[in-house]
Amino acid sequence: MKTLLKTAAILLMLLSTTVFISCDKNDDDNDTPDSNTPTLSQADADGLIFMREEEKLARDSYIRMFELWSEQVFTNISESEQTHMDLLFDRVEQYGLTDKDLVLPDTGKFINDDLQTLYNQLIAQGKDSTIAAFIVGATIEEVDIVDLVKFIDATSNEDLKCTYDVLLIGSRNHLRAFVKNMNGMGYTYAPQFLSQTDYDAIINGSHEKAHSCD
Repeated sequence: MKTLLKTAAILLMLLSTTVFISCDKNDDDNDTPDSNTPTLSQADADGLIFMREEEKLARDSYIRMFELWSEQVFTNISESEQTHMDLLFDRVEQYGLTDKDLVLPDTGKFINDDLQTLYNQLIAQGKDSTIAAFIVGATIEEVDIVDLVKFIDATSNEDLKCTYDVLLIGSRNHLRAFVKNMNGMGYTYAPQFLSQTDYDAIINGSHEKAHSCD
């Protein structure tokens, strides 16, 4: 369990330092948005691309956890994470960004070396037990919540704020689901990254319905 918490701390440090993958400004002319394409600041563009791969980390982790433990919650939430990736890709296309080669098609494979290392560590720890797998899930969702709040606060772009808020709603629902499963197995989960007050507000809240950003 100590190893799991150590990896969780590494995960938070990675995401909190905003390790972004920048779009290459020297791409060929076919990747250059036309004059009618809205633009983002470099920080917002980098954040959007990074969030795509972060959501892939969650999706791929849950796919693997289902393969290991056959708990339906992992399949349900991995499908939700795919929806999140799709929402982010809509923004990638809207703003004419180059997403190719930044999110690999293979499950468990990442361009970002740090995310690759973290994925490998999380999967290894999730193999220990079903409880360990649920803790991996709760850890990912806590970090997602912290990270999404940070991105929302850092941008003035209303499109991104709305999309990130949809993801935030999903992460809160996912955290509730993982904690509920742990409670059902007699394990009491303690928040690692959220304040106790924020954590309690989420866990004691009802399932939330995502809104549209159209």
